[in-house]
Amino acid sequence: MKLLVDYHIHPGYSIDAEDYSILDYCQQAMKLGLREICFTPHLEVDPVRRRLDWFVRVNGKLHPMEDLGWLDHYFRDIEEARSQLHDRKLKIKAGLEVGYERGCEKTIEKILNNYPFDYVLGSIHCLEHQSISSWEESRIYFSSHTAEEACGEYFHVLKEAVESNLFDCIGHLDLYRRHGERLLGTTLGSAHKGMVEPILKEMARRNMGLEVNTSSLRRGLTEFHPSREILLQARECGVKIFTVGSDAHRLSDLGAYTDQAVLMLEEMGFAVYTFTSRQPCPL
Repeated sequence: MKLLVDYHIHPGYSIDAEDYSILDYCQQAMKLGLREICFTPHLEVDPVRRRLDWFVRVNGKLHPMEDLGWLDHYFRDIEEARSQLHDRKLKIKAGLEVGYERGCEKTIEKILNNYPFDYVLGSIHCLEHQSISSWEESRIYFSSHTAEEACGEYFHVLKEAVESNLFDCIGHLDLYRRHGERLLGTTLGSAHKGMVEPILKEMARRNMGLEVNTSSLRRGLTEFHPSREILLQARECGVKIFTVGSDAHRLSDLGAYTDQAVLMLEEMGFAVYTFTSRQPCPL
């Protein structure tokens, strides 16, 4: 099966990614035979983590994230790539991955309303201001919480993210598994029961998408984010919009396992979606 789409790509703007440009990724996408890609540089808004997360990389140098001039630069890069590759069969979309933080909704909304994003992915990266996506910080967080406590907090914050109505799609919904399974054991894989269902129903009510994130396989897990069990629950709860993303932070990550994710979704009876101007469209 050919690669089709990758809707979660971190170019060099994201400081946790290798410093490859928009055009570098587009050229790699064409080599791989991808039909459509969407860039999703990080936007973090937690004021407690300002000195840790609030930076992007522009022209190889760190740039304060709150100076939104970097987004102007980002959109110019997108347009330049579209212009250079206009005769190629590659659709290039401008997205954003927002690390949701409660109480920062107005800040996020203002940014989203002032730029022409195609797709906005909402993610929970931090709990109690500690990054559960980071191995170093997750060890601190999970060492002081049980699986039930961690999932309880995670889904409480996720519920607020969904209800904020800021996002087109929720990214790597069970991200806590990334490092949590090694630290808390496999019981974390079932700790979502009773907590995720109301959130999935609310996502369905709002016509919000759910991402299948393939980065888990690169990190040694055996299932995508979210797990097959959660995907089946999503179907029962009425979620209909699904995107697929590699969460690439380097060129070699681009498109990784996305063909498997698309095939799995199709076998489950789901349609894979793309976005234009924040409007979903089945692939």
